Parts: sequence; C-alpha cells; structure tokens
Amino acid sequence: MSADATVGQFIRYATVGLASNIVLYLAYLALTTASVESKLAMTLLYVLGVVQTFAFNKRWSFRHGGVRGPAFARYCASYALGYLINLGVLLVLVDRLGYPHQVVQGVMILALAILLFLLQKYWVFRPAATSSHTTGPHP
Repeated sequence: MSADATVGQFIRYATVGLASNIVLYLAYLALTTASVESKLAMTLLYVLGVVQTFAFNKRWSFRHGGVRGPAFARYCASYALGYLINLGVLLVLVDRLGYPHQVVQGVMILALAILLFLLQKYWVFRPAATSSHTTGPHP
C-alpha cells in the first residue's frame, strides 16, 4: 500500500475519531461533573465509542471489504487492549499521583488514537491475504 493511501486512511480515521471523541469527551465531562466516578464514566463511554466507530472505520476509513465478524472481533480485542492501557494510566496518574483526570483522559485520547490506528491498519482491517502458489501437482 502506498504512502498516499496510508495518509488517506489516517485522515479518514482521524475524522471519525475526532468527531466521536469530541462527543464522548464532552459526555465524559458531563458524567464526571454529575458525580460519576472517572473510571466508570470512561468505561461506559469507551464501550459506546467502540460500537459507534466500527462501521465508519470498516467501511470508510479503511474501506475494508472483508467479513464483518472476524474484523469486529479483532476490533474489540484492539479496543480492549486500549481500554486496559487507559484504565492503568488513570489508576497510576490520577489515583496514585493525583493528576487531574480531565487532563489525563484528554492526553490518553490522543495517545490511544495513534496506537489504535496502527492496530486497525495492520491487524483489524488488514487486506485479505492472497496466495501466489497452489498446492498439489501442476498439470
């Protein structure tokens, strides 16, 4: 795949992510302002974000024509990894070191966006493998 195609994928991915994360971050601030604990708010919104962005990223960002089920399973696995990283960072930086959760979560959105783009490009929505050889005798 060319560098231009990767740039196009990243721009589409960033557009989906930006729109989604603006809405989800505002919801995160609203929930935490309404006394919902920061990790619970992040968890609820993380699940919502995974579900809402799958279709856009599959169809538009990566233009993946593969089977939906396996791609969705890989998508969920990549976001589960992102979730565990996000939770761990909140536990350490907010709960133990006392940093403001609003700033930590804002930075994590950006850091995880890069990780998740790479996972989606090279694993979740990877192009179908094509075989250049056949097995068995050749006539």
